[in-house]
Amino acid sequence: MATTADSPPKPASEGRGHPKRWLILGVICLAQLTVLLDNTVLNVAIPSLTTDLDASTADVQWMVNAYSLVQSGLLLTAGSAADRYGRKKLLALGLALFGVGSLCAGLAQSSGQLIAARAGMGIGGALLMTTTLAVVVTVFDESERTKAIGVWGAVSSLGFAGGPLIGGALLDHFWWGSIFLINLPVAALGLVAVLRLVPESKNPMGDRPDLVGALLSTIGMTGVVFAIISGPEHGWASPQVLVSGAVGVVVLAGFAVWERRVPYPMLDMSFFADRRFVGAVAGGILVAFGMGGSLFLLTQHLQFVLGYEPLDAGLRTAPLALVIVVLNLAGLGARLLGKLGTPRTIVLGMSLVSGGLAAIATLGSDGYDGMLVGLLMMGAGIAVSMPAMATAIMSAIPPEKAGVGAGVNGTLTEFGNSLGVAVLGAVLNSRFVALLPAAAAGAGSLPEALKAVHSPRDGAAVADAFSSGVETAQLVGAGAVLAGGLLAAFLLGRAERTPETGNPEG
Repeated sequence: MATTADSPPKPASEGRGHPKRWLILGVICLAQLTVLLDNTVLNVAIPSLTTDLDASTADVQWMVNAYSLVQSGLLLTAGSAADRYGRKKLLALGLALFGVGSLCAGLAQSSGQLIAARAGMGIGGALLMTTTLAVVVTVFDESERTKAIGVWGAVSSLGFAGGPLIGGALLDHFWWGSIFLINLPVAALGLVAVLRLVPESKNPMGDRPDLVGALLSTIGMTGVVFAIISGPEHGWASPQVLVSGAVGVVVLAGFAVWERRVPYPMLDMSFFADRRFVGAVAGGILVAFGMGGSLFLLTQHLQFVLGYEPLDAGLRTAPLALVIVVLNLAGLGARLLGKLGTPRTIVLGMSLVSGGLAAIATLGSDGYDGMLVGLLMMGAGIAVSMPAMATAIMSAIPPEKAGVGAGVNGTLTEFGNSLGVAVLGAVLNSRFVALLPAAAAGAGSLPEALKAVHSPRDGAAVADAFSSGVETAQLVGAGAVLAGGLLAAFLLGRAERTPETGNPEG
């Protein structure tokens, strides 16, 4: 029986999901794939945009970042709105906004127009990121939910890795606007399917909207994410990074205080008293940290050190996504979760991710074969750990707050990805600069350093310095991911040994 707009999701204890749940999951994954492709698809079009729109470096940065910045800032607000007003309504609205934004982006005639269109797409993306996972939790019962979340996660990974490949293929035959216009038929098909198939569900309590909390969370997350994104380019001590980061932290602290006092909080802070929730959040951030940071390093290593073209480099990172997709579709994570339990499953998964990063650092410095071993290990680890952590987060939150839970999951993923790029990028740069030969002293990037040297010996020393920086950064990432896995497993294990008094109610 479909969940109605006036009733809560069917309790898992009834042992039944929605009769069309797997078809609904297909619709959800289609919407999810569309929004995630646009997280990375623009990267391959940067040369074309620079030429056709006469875009400056700053313009290009805003074209790339406007989407992720708006999306990450609105995730919690979008999740709360979905719980209150209806997840189906917000999912349909997200698809419509994403489609309109894609049309405007494809037809943009200036950098400013494209940046504004990307920001609009980010609003639609935030609605889609939160409502898709919330709907999955609503239509599947506990017996199938982990497998369904695994499929949802597999599509997420496919979207993350597939953007450069699809973008490169389109740019080989069409102009840069095609990478946005291809979203239109997908968004239209998804919208029709959502309206016809997805059941409506929302929080039956009818909580009043927390407008102040929504404003504070949006400003705070935007400030913090902007600081993380801007740090590597402008320097961590630059005024814009320090000011935006400080504003973000202060506003998020104010958000936490406000949420403790308001009668109808957008994010019930008592969730953080649940060790399952805290453990899953900590682990999820560090898996995203390792994945986002390592892909940032890998693409540079493949292009700058091993000499591959951008599309070839993208193809060589594809095994990571393919392993995740295959193992999640096969239900490996769900089966291991049933046999090993959440803590052991997360330790196994994150140990594989950590080992993969270490293998890439130690075996991939001289060629792709060693790197491939690490990519396969990372893919297996992510396929095992991510569904377990997403399930732990969503199970720690009451069903009527599924949208907020999905918002938290999306926020920590965006935050972890951005943090991984920033921190591991800073480690890479610090090690690279320290090892540069005297002829390239002061250079801040590999191309700049190579231009400064004039002998093959110094050129080789520059390449070795960069390779050493990548290796060091990946080892740091491996250590962080392993520590995160152990911490998450410890907290989740304690939660299982100490029964909770009950789920906190919002």
